[in-house]
Amino acid sequence: MKRLNRSFWLAALSLLLMLAAGCSAAGEGANGRGAESNPPSSRAVQPEGKKESTEQEYRIVSTTVAITQIMDALGIDLVGIPKSAKQLPERYEGLTKVGNPMSPDMEMVKSLKPTEVLSVTTLKYELEPVFNNASIPATFLDLTSLEDMQREITQLGAKYGREEQAAGIVGGYTDKLDEIRAAVEGKEKPTVLILLGVPGSYLVATEHSYIGDLVRLLGGVNIVQGETVEFLASNTEYLQQSNPDVILRAAHGMPEEVVKMFDEEFKRNDIWKHFNAVQTGRVYDLEEALFGTTGNLAVNEAMDALKAMLYPS
Repeated sequence: MKRLNRSFWLAALSLLLMLAAGCSAAGEGANGRGAESNPPSSRAVQPEGKKESTEQEYRIVSTTVAITQIMDALGIDLVGIPKSAKQLPERYEGLTKVGNPMSPDMEMVKSLKPTEVLSVTTLKYELEPVFNNASIPATFLDLTSLEDMQREITQLGAKYGREEQAAGIVGGYTDKLDEIRAAVEGKEKPTVLILLGVPGSYLVATEHSYIGDLVRLLGGVNIVQGETVEFLASNTEYLQQSNPDVILRAAHGMPEEVVKMFDEEFKRNDIWKHFNAVQTGRVYDLEEALFGTTGNLAVNEAMDALKAMLYPS
């Protein structure tokens, strides 16, 4: 299996995110900044349980959909949100939109006078210098695994006085995982190939990717072992030698186009018909809303869906 060098995989992931952002442009104002161009009038977030006069006021900007959903679940107000075609929580309706996750509008972000801007670690390499140059305080949340996301939610809850809400979210995921593990105990662990598709190409996801982590937690065995990166370049001959029981296809950026690309690849490239997973009909297209490139609040639904794919009987 060929390793991706850092610049190649960053470029591929950047393409994925930019394509997703491009799909979100429809319906935005002509200035590309959403319905508002001025800082919102909603109050800044303050930790619970402390007197108003002694509280520090927080002005938080979220730059990704997943983080925005997490902040909503925690009951934390924001002053800025990302631009996205996906439906964002009603709580944040009318707030200033600061652009797509890959390239936030720094001028717009700065005008909101944020005390903290939230992004994700998968974009840190690209965005940290940009935020530093603009003197904007940025925090990069690690949502690349369920455990990492649970830790980040716990820390956000502690920081903003939402410990009880955070504990409820984190505990719910733990309970679901325990429930599924008990249900599949003793069953044969399937071998799994995970393909991450973007328009025109696809990568192989290791167990260090978010989807790979969920597969691992549910007992699936990724055919790619011993790697430290999240994604690798594809080599169909190597993959066929591994002969996985299950093939998971994750389509991102422009999902409908990517699914068509996968279908054409599986028809055009004769080698795929020799895979056990293809012969037994165990090739599944993952729903983008449940299976993102980073963690999101739909973990329980994602784990239920994976359970049915990995353990059909």
